[in-house]
Amino acid sequence: MKRLITLFIMALCVCTSFAQDSIERHTLHYATHEGEELMLDLYRTAKCDEAAPCMIFAFGGGFVGGDRAREYYIPYFETLARNGIVVASIDYRLGLKNLGSDVDMRGMIVAMKRSIDIAVEDMYTATRYIIDHASELGIDTSKIMISGSSAGAITALQAEWGRTEGIELAKILPEEFRYAGVVACAGALFSTSGSPKFKEQPAPMLLFHGTSDSNVPYNKASFMGIGFYGSKYITKQLDKLKSPYHFYSVEYGDHSIAGTPLFEQTDLILQFISDYVIHGRRLCIKSEVSNLDAERRPTHFTVKEYLSTNYAN
Repeated sequence: MKRLITLFIMALCVCTSFAQDSIERHTLHYATHEGEELMLDLYRTAKCDEAAPCMIFAFGGGFVGGDRAREYYIPYFETLARNGIVVASIDYRLGLKNLGSDVDMRGMIVAMKRSIDIAVEDMYTATRYIIDHASELGIDTSKIMISGSSAGAITALQAEWGRTEGIELAKILPEEFRYAGVVACAGALFSTSGSPKFKEQPAPMLLFHGTSDSNVPYNKASFMGIGFYGSKYITKQLDKLKSPYHFYSVEYGDHSIAGTPLFEQTDLILQFISDYVIHGRRLCIKSEVSNLDAERRPTHFTVKEYLSTNYAN
């Protein structure tokens, strides 16, 4: 009898632990822009008594495609949720989705700028929705982070740069609001007016990038002041401002770095959140990873090569 009771208690503990670790996903409508219904999926543990940090995530896909609920991302969302981070995976408008094959360079620049602008607007709007509903969603508004993969990483970085610049779109956010952190997997800033500079310290950043990324520039790719400025360029700006960051650089790493950190460096992402967001530590870290068995790929690409890689017909 005593043995049966012991086994029952053990089983109850396991079930209770499992229940606390189970993940709930709720789909919410956060905006309608240009007739498009924009949704977000909220991931959190079934039992969460206190206001929690929140990670807003934007999927990748070159502003042409992508899916907020792609199965590839869900294990990452669930890992964050099990570690006390509410995840909001968002829709955003895809400005290059119906781009014609006959577009010229000027048209491509205009379309790219608009695509990034509307994606940033949607990220701001999702942020505002979360802020306005924080009490019912159980979110700590002082610990809202933005993140993304590839095009989503560009969106997150551009959103934080725009906030520090005080751009018109950023007025969607409350005046005193600050993002608590940025996690960008193969991201960059886009500029049509020369090298972008941060006027003030942005949120702490965790930047993942490979030196052989032919989709999103590792350093920069520009022509006559128009182009993309990647993670290496951004960290140089952060150094000048003495702004906290962790740059995880992979020698000969290609565009797979837009996704692999979500699984292979999850512990690093959680450590970044703990150090920089929860405890407010002001650290500057550069992790330079060299795989001795990695293929020696090209590390320099022209603007035309970047466009060809992303949007070849």
